[in-house]
Amino acid sequence: MSVDLAVVPVAGRGTRLLPLTKSQPKEMLPVGRKPVVQYVVEELSRCGLSRLLFVTGPGKTAIENHFDIDAELIANLRETGKEELLAELAFEREDIEYFYTRQRRQLGLGHAVLCSRAVVGNQPFVVALGDSIIGLNAASRVVALMIEQFCTSGADAVVALEEVPPSEVVHYGIAQPKGAAGEVFELADLIEKPSAEEAPGNLAVAARYVFSSAIFDCLAATRPGKGGEIQLTDAIRMLIEQGRRVLGVRLGSNEKRFDIGNFESYFLAFAEFALADPHLSGTLRRKLAAMLDPTGG
Repeated sequence: MSVDLAVVPVAGRGTRLLPLTKSQPKEMLPVGRKPVVQYVVEELSRCGLSRLLFVTGPGKTAIENHFDIDAELIANLRETGKEELLAELAFEREDIEYFYTRQRRQLGLGHAVLCSRAVVGNQPFVVALGDSIIGLNAASRVVALMIEQFCTSGADAVVALEEVPPSEVVHYGIAQPKGAAGEVFELADLIEKPSAEEAPGNLAVAARYVFSSAIFDCLAATRPGKGGEIQLTDAIRMLIEQGRRVLGVRLGSNEKRFDIGNFESYFLAFAEFALADPHLSGTLRRKLAAMLDPTGG
């Protein structure tokens, strides 16, 4: 069984990043030299995904425009002697087919995934959140590992997980391992945004999933949960309750997740990517050091 289709939900309004997101999608905010969603697409391409379905919403046409081939811009760069900049548009030529559908009502991540059902059908598929980068410059192979585990284990879902501080579990879906929690392990339960006292641990869902089509029936049967939204975590929990196999895969030590969900995480992500820039990191580090210690001491 092969998996070559990814669903990328990008319909959220990004209200925690206002006013930046008033007229542009949060997924198009720059992190270093690229918009967030470009890192996501390049990661998926490196992991063997060749078909991407974006689940969009109001104000998201910039995403569609970004991945179109801009023949006029290419011609302009050539005519004005800026051919060296053509390399920056190499992502346009990735061997990927792009599809788009709409989430017409803001009813949560689970509902956004359910909106893809008519296109996905009975195929297995990846879900990659469009506002989360895995690994510095998206240099992550976790999705490829997850697909491998999905194809060889007979699981109906594989979920990427990362360790978070106990004080942060309230912001995530938290996994309860079935037995020892190695690099790959089976899940006994998954709880959406528990309190620190309720949490079965600190392994949090990390924005990447692989599903069989069985998830759609669970999503259709899932009642709105916290915030009045249909939670993807609740549908995964339903799979577990039905006796279906759900695996967790830990992110590797070099696969830090960058979640562009609020100003603190956005600023930190931009700073880390900028400081890793191969051309400007040295200059930036010197200037930041001078800013942080203007006395030179």
